[in-house]
Amino acid sequence: MIQRTLFNAEHEAFRDSFERFMAREIAPFHAAWEEQGYVDRAVWHKAGANGFLGMTLPEQYGGAGADKLYSVLQFEALASAGFSGIGFGLHNEIVAPYLLNYGTDEQKQRLLPRLASGELVGAIAMSEPAAGSDLQGIRATALVQPDGSYLLNGSKTFITNGWHADLVIVVAKTNPDAGAKGTSLLLVERGMPGFTVGQRLKKLGLKAQDTSELFFDNVRVPAANLLGGPAQLNRGFICLMEQLPWERLQIAITAVAAAQAAIDWTVAYVKERQVFGQAVAAFQNTRFTLAELQTEVQVARVFVDKCIELLLTEALDTATASMAKYWCSDLQCKVMDACVQLFGGYGYMWDYPITRAYADARVQRIYGGTNEIMKEVITRAMGLGAKSA
Repeated sequence: MIQRTLFNAEHEAFRDSFERFMAREIAPFHAAWEEQGYVDRAVWHKAGANGFLGMTLPEQYGGAGADKLYSVLQFEALASAGFSGIGFGLHNEIVAPYLLNYGTDEQKQRLLPRLASGELVGAIAMSEPAAGSDLQGIRATALVQPDGSYLLNGSKTFITNGWHADLVIVVAKTNPDAGAKGTSLLLVERGMPGFTVGQRLKKLGLKAQDTSELFFDNVRVPAANLLGGPAQLNRGFICLMEQLPWERLQIAITAVAAAQAAIDWTVAYVKERQVFGQAVAAFQNTRFTLAELQTEVQVARVFVDKCIELLLTEALDTATASMAKYWCSDLQCKVMDACVQLFGGYGYMWDYPITRAYADARVQRIYGGTNEIMKEVITRAMGLGAKSA
């Protein structure tokens, strides 16, 4: 295998520390969390107390001022272990960066330290029942009132961390007649009158991840809770587009890590499993299948590592991140399917990690923008968009 060069000794020490945390605070409970449909809130407090939330935030906001490689290691560790219920990634590297990059000083000082400690759990509400990958099609509105507040109405669905969320970044139309140019981001906090959390959604996979519907019925959002203040009014769509490369790369990172874990589990299994008097690994089909999968995952990892390098120098563009997201999530599903086949009947049993990983993988091709949308983004960067036809 090609030696990875991204991480130094401090990164590896963080990986070891987080893996010990997982073994102590996540592994013994994750199966029970899958049954109940959400992780216990205590794990958020413990993660914050141990420095595993908000690592990349500046120290003044309760973080460690670490580079994004620390979050990469956390993504990989959770994906490799199959702990798909833990919503730390979205909290740390989607919600917190919106506040850090666009928030006012008051918003950052008031909210970021509480995100870093685990006192607050963060979520972002983009998708709606009639608007998923097409963010321009959202219908939620937040209309300015005479006192400067915003009256928020609408609903959101498929919201990760939605059940636990204390702070939700809500995408809404503040100028409905202006299309994408009339979109803003509002900070909605638990307890605001009219904000309710709906049912936890029952999903094919990611069963321990609390995914919920959110409802906003005449929620009066103070002017101080417009993300970024007046300077960011109606600039929400621009903010979303600026953050998409990193968000989509996160999906690619987890896809590669999960695919490698599936291969590792399968290699161990086929060495032990006996069929017709010999190990499943003795059959040429088994060996060749795994050789092909390992080659493709290695190629994907080299590409993703290069994308991470570009990210660290702020040189990762949307089209390249879209390539990584689409290619790696497609590959993840291919790997899971092939590995389940090699497990035979046991690959269909929920007690086996490969089965849960198979169910978890499918959504990777959907969220963060469907892979069909990723291809549209790529073709536009090639000058092949619909307008050029």
